[in-house]
Amino acid sequence: MKNGFILESSGIENGYIKDKYGKYGNQKLDKMPSLSIPLKWSGAPENTKSYALIMQDYDAIPVTGFSWIHWIVLIPKTVTELKENASLNNEEIIQGVNSWVSSMGGLSKENASHFGGPTPPDREHTYSIALYALDKDIKLQSGFYLNELYKEIEGHILDQVTLKGNYKK
Repeated sequence: MKNGFILESSGIENGYIKDKYGKYGNQKLDKMPSLSIPLKWSGAPENTKSYALIMQDYDAIPVTGFSWIHWIVLIPKTVTELKENASLNNEEIIQGVNSWVSSMGGLSKENASHFGGPTPPDREHTYSIALYALDKDIKLQSGFYLNELYKEIEGHILDQVTLKGNYKK
């Protein structure tokens, strides 16, 4: 993969996701923190047809038994930035369900098809935001699952970049 593909966020300072994007923030959808973190990228391969973004918390595995999915997004090739709160305000993106749809989260599929901010219960967690440049336009409907996305992007990843940020307990 090339080194020119860059993902950055003004919502991460000194390695930490700002409080307002997680459980210490004021914006909630049902009980889920819903103010999505701003993201901006550049340097994707010229033949990129679309992007896929996955935000996960691998530190949740000892607590929940699985990696907690916070955000899954399909993004058109013309978009190179997701502004703050894009999860609720950007009609160009298609979002999959996050782990708040699980029995542990208790949200409806509709409400869980958005950004679900960090809420580490046991200690500080590290959140991984992976952005994939794809050689095809992915055709999934709102409310898709992560496994469906992985099947669609297999063999179609041109480049990928990962951004990490911590969030306090």
